[in-house]
Amino acid sequence: MSTPDRVDDVDALRGFALVGILLVNIMAFASGFYGLELSNPAFSSITDRTVNFVVALFFEMKFYLLFSFLFGYSFTLQMRSAEKSGRAFVPRLLRRQAGLWLIGVAHAVLLFHGDILTTYAVLGIVLLMLRNRRDASLLRLATWLVILVALAWSAFGIVATLVPMPLDRPAILAAAEATEIAFRGDWQAIIAQHVNELSTTWVVIGLLQAPCALAMFLLGLIAGRQELLARPEENRQLFKRLVRAGLWVGLPGAMVYASTSFLWADSPIAILGLAVGLITGPFLTGAYVGGMMLSFGTKAGRRLRDLLAPAGRMALSNYLMQSLMSALIFHGYGLGLIGQVSPLSTVAIALAILAAQLSVSRWWMARFAYGPLEWLLRLITIWRAPQWRRTAEAP
Repeated sequence: MSTPDRVDDVDALRGFALVGILLVNIMAFASGFYGLELSNPAFSSITDRTVNFVVALFFEMKFYLLFSFLFGYSFTLQMRSAEKSGRAFVPRLLRRQAGLWLIGVAHAVLLFHGDILTTYAVLGIVLLMLRNRRDASLLRLATWLVILVALAWSAFGIVATLVPMPLDRPAILAAAEATEIAFRGDWQAIIAQHVNELSTTWVVIGLLQAPCALAMFLLGLIAGRQELLARPEENRQLFKRLVRAGLWVGLPGAMVYASTSFLWADSPIAILGLAVGLITGPFLTGAYVGGMMLSFGTKAGRRLRDLLAPAGRMALSNYLMQSLMSALIFHGYGLGLIGQVSPLSTVAIALAILAAQLSVSRWWMARFAYGPLEWLLRLITIWRAPQWRRTAEAP
């Protein structure tokens, strides 16, 4: 299937994760209303609402979990690589996480305040400290992380329901308008807006994304230890169980989350729906993993794997390129189209970006051993310039 340290299926799953991540993130680039209790009144048709519903149903709260799972899985590949090279793993990992954090800070300030790399950089240190725990202990910790986060948001939703706060619609509309004006400005105004947004996104990151991402890190670490994705034929029954769990638990939970997000976005009920989405999201993410792994065993699935894998091998470069392209389309130093593009057109733009990335990634990885930012991060990790051009022996 692959070289010893590189599983083609893992790369393809990472490429698949890029699809969902872009479809979610580009919505934040396209509208100042993203994440607010009100939707953009300029795009309130049935088509607009259907597109937003579909994105929430199948992509929000699921694909960053998939990316997190693969981060944990790849952690085991990095440990094996360090062992094979005879070099200490901890210093390498610390340098890698420091490099990832610096890249994430630049990404958050210059391009997208919704950056996930800085969170991954910090959580990677936590994963390092937990790496020697037994699988059963890691599984319990991952389970409790998700349960406690869901319970916390449930409690918040219940309190908000019992003691409702009046919704200040004029203030929300004014905030969305101010956001869009800032992002249509020059690069100084855009950076200032990113920094301002970062002052509030810590709540979402610290109380929602980070614990769930760490839980998926731990599940990925367990899967990597057992090489579950490297032996798909031996684990077909597991993948089938993941798909069934996703259909029976994950999908209904996603329906609750998506429905409450749109039908009761201005009500505390949406918070309760979020709690349901948090506790069931990993099941749907697992179904994506199981379904894709099963499909890779078919002729059509192998073609899909070959299409996605090059993009997954340079996922860091593609992730930042997605933000750069979205910023150039929606921010003022580019076309400045924020607030002017419908959800359906936004999805079309995302698909065009993805098509270009798949093509460019295939061309690039046929010639080079690493993506541009992957090369930089590996330089920081191993503290010497890695091979640039691809050869027959290149990983």
